[in-house]
Amino acid sequence: MAGELSTHGFSDALVILGAAGLVIPAFARLRISPVIGFILVGLLVGPHGLGSVVDRAPWLYHVTISNPESIAPFAEFGIILLLFSIGLELSFRRLWAMRQLVFGLGAAELLVSGGLIALGLVALGQTTAGAIGIGLALALSSTALVLPIAGTRSAVGKASFAMLLFEDLALVPIVFALGAMAPVASDTGWAGLASVALSGGLAVMALLIAGRFVLPVVFSQAARTKSPEVFLAASLLVVMVASLLTAAAGLSPIVGALVAGLLIAETDYHAEVEGMTAPFKGLALGVFLITVGMSLDPVAIARQWPALCAAVAGVVIVKVVVTGGLLRLVGARYGVALETSMLMASPSETTLIVLGAAASARLISPDTAYFWQMTTAIGLTITPLLARIGHDIAQRIELGGSDIEKLPETGDAAPATVILGFGRVGRMVADLLRTHGQSYVALESNIDMVTEARREGYDVMFGDAGRPDALDRLRLGHVRALIITMDDPVLSVRLTRRVRGWLPDLPIIVRARDMDHAAQLYKVGASDVVPEALESSLQLAETALVDLGIAVGPVIASIHQKREDLRGEIKAAANLAEAPLLRRKRLEEIPAANASSARDEDGVDLYASRTGTLNASS
Repeated sequence: MAGELSTHGFSDALVILGAAGLVIPAFARLRISPVIGFILVGLLVGPHGLGSVVDRAPWLYHVTISNPESIAPFAEFGIILLLFSIGLELSFRRLWAMRQLVFGLGAAELLVSGGLIALGLVALGQTTAGAIGIGLALALSSTALVLPIAGTRSAVGKASFAMLLFEDLALVPIVFALGAMAPVASDTGWAGLASVALSGGLAVMALLIAGRFVLPVVFSQAARTKSPEVFLAASLLVVMVASLLTAAAGLSPIVGALVAGLLIAETDYHAEVEGMTAPFKGLALGVFLITVGMSLDPVAIARQWPALCAAVAGVVIVKVVVTGGLLRLVGARYGVALETSMLMASPSETTLIVLGAAASARLISPDTAYFWQMTTAIGLTITPLLARIGHDIAQRIELGGSDIEKLPETGDAAPATVILGFGRVGRMVADLLRTHGQSYVALESNIDMVTEARREGYDVMFGDAGRPDALDRLRLGHVRALIITMDDPVLSVRLTRRVRGWLPDLPIIVRARDMDHAAQLYKVGASDVVPEALESSLQLAETALVDLGIAVGPVIASIHQKREDLRGEIKAAANLAEAPLLRRKRLEEIPAANASSARDEDGVDLYASRTGTLNASS
């Protein structure tokens, strides 16, 4: 009947939204990667899990995915949006600077890894053409999993992105080459490959030229409507048109998505576009991971478990050795080379496409294709685990191959100040301490930040402040102040409590996230706490009020009153005997006649720190 609401497909949507809204947050509380969470959901609700018993328990239809092929387009859309978002973070200048990594390192990694795997398969009895097809398929790595883990900004992310980009560009040529190698193939395979190269190049050039002139007009008109829906529709339209154009030319649609992202990154609208498309990307990528889990058959895996374990281990070992060796040849650090190679060691979602092409060309049998498809699914599932192992081992290698773990030399005496956390706040504190000639040492758990800081001359050591042995190396009993700058409220409270228990008289200055966090820090023994948003908010309000024409005197009075109110709130929340001093007075606020001996209401020198390390009068 007309107007009747169809519920076809509602069960699929229920599973996907339930996984994203309920299951994944539960896994996050257990510190299980969302990647593994989505894959496990797919295994549970797929045709080899609960879906296999729907005939006996019809009610399970509503919590399983009845037609796996129906969600495949959403999975592909997730990968397209992933490459689109990567394009938004890049620029043509940065991409051009990476050309040697993309076409040098990327090509070498694919060909050498594929060649070694193929040689191993030939030794095991596989035909040469079939071994080449399987080798190239397994040499590919997962764009959908690697880039969300590594990003594109770190040393690991840059190397991974360069190799993945070449693999994505090479996907369609590989498929055509396999078709040309088929036993019944003619010269049309190679002719098709040349045709794709020509038409694909023309399609990309058309996108680059048209995008320069068309995109600013499209987004300008969408922005003028002041309608988020119109702007979102325009963004998705650009992605889909670019993807369809490159697909029609014979290239992968993700190439078009990347080019579209690069073009929008050059406009003034890239931040808005990125923010609007991010939720769609995350959910669609979750659908892709669910499809990976649905392809796993526990019964078949159990039946061939030894052979599958050997296959996965062999592929991982070959790719780790090849990728790590090539990265060392181009000058990467040992830790970066190992972490990147472990991250790239598993097969890819595109491996399934190449295996299907090899089977269609009759280069491999259907049973062989299915075996390697299961190998690929297992490899995708363990990618987050390999990434974690690679990261941990890389940190140990970096520590073992350098003097990062050693306390920087500061003479016979201990440093005046210890800084826990060396992000932007810790670096600024260190700069000011150096300006005033105060010795310090900082502790940071990010190995890349430690390495970069030490190259720039900062006294930074690697370590996890949450571990007691790391704090022991800092000799806190001999320092004059401890500054905690890390943006981790729970850890900063725990560290403050622990250090105060050891050293009752040590000045502990801590960065707080908000007023409640500040009160907690005072409760556990912090000497001074600086709420990160407080002073910036007050100064912003002060500037705005003055610019609005309010007299400076009343504005300053209201700012001081607001600060006093906040002091009272912290005093009450932390059960303090006295309200804390949230900010030292600025020089211009002290009368010139009293500047040389300015003291606060408690008689403390306003120019001095609590330890006297910055006493201007001495």
